[in-house]
Amino acid sequence: MGLDPTRTTPSEAGYSMPAEWEPHAATWLAWPQNEADFPGKLDAVRWAVSDWIAKLTRGERVRLVAGSARAEQQARRCLSRAGADLRRVDFLRHPLDRGWMRDCGPLFVTRPGPAPRRAIVHLHFNGWARYDNWRRDTRIPEAAAPRLRVPLFRARWNGRPFVCEGGGIEVNGRGTLLSTEECYLDPRTQVRNPGFTRPDYEAAWRAFLGVRNVFWLGRGIAGDDTHGHVDDLCRFVNPRTLVLVREDNPRDANYRPLRENWERIADLRLEDGSRPEIVPLPMPAPVVFDGQRLPASYANFYIANHAVFVPTFNDPKDRLALGILSELIRDREIIGIHAVDLVWGLGTLHCLSQQEPANPPA
Repeated sequence: MGLDPTRTTPSEAGYSMPAEWEPHAATWLAWPQNEADFPGKLDAVRWAVSDWIAKLTRGERVRLVAGSARAEQQARRCLSRAGADLRRVDFLRHPLDRGWMRDCGPLFVTRPGPAPRRAIVHLHFNGWARYDNWRRDTRIPEAAAPRLRVPLFRARWNGRPFVCEGGGIEVNGRGTLLSTEECYLDPRTQVRNPGFTRPDYEAAWRAFLGVRNVFWLGRGIAGDDTHGHVDDLCRFVNPRTLVLVREDNPRDANYRPLRENWERIADLRLEDGSRPEIVPLPMPAPVVFDGQRLPASYANFYIANHAVFVPTFNDPKDRLALGILSELIRDREIIGIHAVDLVWGLGTLHCLSQQEPANPPA
């Protein structure tokens, strides 16, 4: 009998979410088009994204969502001038609201053994329960599944669509998932799933992402309009090692919440009951533009097949952060990407991207 995504969950079918460092078939990105996301900097952001895609295509394909024929033509021109290998860029034309692929793009799960060995989980993006322009973005997984010819699981829990963003979770690919209470358990601010409890979230993640072990951090960083995404805080770099950002300035708004996360992380146990290695990652000095504190964080790096791309901020700590990650991730080149323009959109490299894993072995 074939797989029926309407009658089973990914976990029941043997699927789970792989770690970001597992081999990729491609990276998903969207061509920047919303002036409201990057007021006065949209052109600069397009060139920054073009430069990044040129570097990405050295090691893997890029699937680039363009909101219109005109946007696709513009993207092709910019990518060509930036030196990207257009033979390794696949264009998917789909209407966009904003296009932050980490949160609205296709989230993949995989399984060894019988085909289909990859599937997409639709986590029903709703604009971080904050913005009104999300209804075109949330349909991207529905368009991706038939294009790639993979099953689509529509995540539902307690009888309704389950809302979750890729930036709000972090997995080690072995069964452990990290998130924050600020993002998903705050009962008053940006409530994604009204009435959901901690057990509801943990059960939904087990069912749809195949995890077995969930750990909650507290609050996110200042300036984050998602209300506490974990991908600005804490990231796995291998199954047993993670980096956690730390602020050393007691006068900084991030000092107390990040110190509390360091206190919490002492209780983290992995899926096998062991303690992970936890390495501090510095925070850059505050990045402020037009009077607004922006969510600049080195933890928003992206692990591609051949390289780790790390946001940099013209800060003396850029070199320190790159050095720490180069010591921890030795099988890939560590490449800094200038992100001062990108972070004006309230996110950087990890927020913009979503990995598409390769098929696991049969």
